[in-house]
Amino acid sequence: MKLLSFRSQSHTYVGVLQDNKIVNLTTLHDLHQHKIESRSAIPDTMETLIQNHDTMIPYIKELMEYHKNHGTSDIKTTFSLSEVEIISPVSQPEKIICVGLNYLDHCKETEMDPPPTPVIFSKYANAIIGDNDAIELPVNSNQVDFEAELVVVIGDKAKCVTEETADEYIFGYTIMNDVSARDLQFADNQWTRGKSPDTFAPIGPYIITKDEVKDPHNLDISLTLNGEVMQKSNTKNLIFKIPYIISYLSQSMTLKPGDLIATGTPPGVGMGRTPQVWLKEGDELSITIESIGTLNNSVEKHPSYVNSTASKQVY
Repeated sequence: MKLLSFRSQSHTYVGVLQDNKIVNLTTLHDLHQHKIESRSAIPDTMETLIQNHDTMIPYIKELMEYHKNHGTSDIKTTFSLSEVEIISPVSQPEKIICVGLNYLDHCKETEMDPPPTPVIFSKYANAIIGDNDAIELPVNSNQVDFEAELVVVIGDKAKCVTEETADEYIFGYTIMNDVSARDLQFADNQWTRGKSPDTFAPIGPYIITKDEVKDPHNLDISLTLNGEVMQKSNTKNLIFKIPYIISYLSQSMTLKPGDLIATGTPPGVGMGRTPQVWLKEGDELSITIESIGTLNNSVEKHPSYVNSTASKQVY
């Protein structure tokens, strides 16, 4: 099931993507709730739906099936993608956890040794934008880079879980562009500031539930910049696999429903190229992960961007 968040007439809804149409789950619930065993209303946010996924997912499937057989054409239940505003499927996760240097070839291109344990850093919710939203170049960076990443969406509270049971805590998967201001990242002794400027975490366009992903460790992943393939690999090349990452993190922090874990980026980032490639105004980016989908974003300058200010490199 492909679940997404969208905005229509200033209201936010959760929907299902089916045949390139968005099914409004709230409308389906309002139509059919009295004809199906009584359930709670469909939440307005993906975070709440994920928190209650044990009951919500079966109910959504039942709603969809009932509507297929008994639906009415008098009430609009589906929208085309152009009729609504697609937003990030998750907008306020408690945690956005990222794994650095998790593809061997990416380590080589950055001239860094493969880490003996996962390199962990965070991004913040201020960085989140959705599909087709614009990445804004900050005023204090001239070296903004791109990173295609497979993201794990946590479905259940996880503390001190084993690798063998880690899959039980996964709700689904999505895509993130771990946009990075390299000059800020390496000016500091840690990566947080360079990874978390506003708009630096495009996510989406939807979450695909884990039952529809046969093997998350055998997915082609690629990124194109203005139509040119820049990154191309397969998740089988991850140094640290998803069950290990979940278990490793849960030993020290409690993972919560809706938390996002970005699993690392393959080779081909702008920093590792000769000459180096930095994002500029007008660029168009697309990240495609097999079985997951495609995330599209443009690049623009921040509204207060002034070249003379940016050139000063105010760290």
